[in-house]
Amino acid sequence: MATATVKPTIQIGDEVREMNDAELAQLELDKAEANERAKAEADKATAKQAVLTKLGLTADEVTALLG
Repeated sequence: MATATVKPTIQIGDEVREMNDAELAQLELDKAEANERAKAEADKATAKQAVLTKLGLTADEVTALLG
């Protein structure tokens, strides 16, 4: 017996229904973009920390210097 694929639901007003193909595609695109942004932010934070480590400074010292 085959298992049916269940699509995520969406609510518009009082109506709750399964997403159509276009809405599901947009959801997947939005998730991919959010993951890319999160990875870019994590990479940026890692790069900042590497520079601070290379300079021998703590985040608090940098804040004091720039503040």
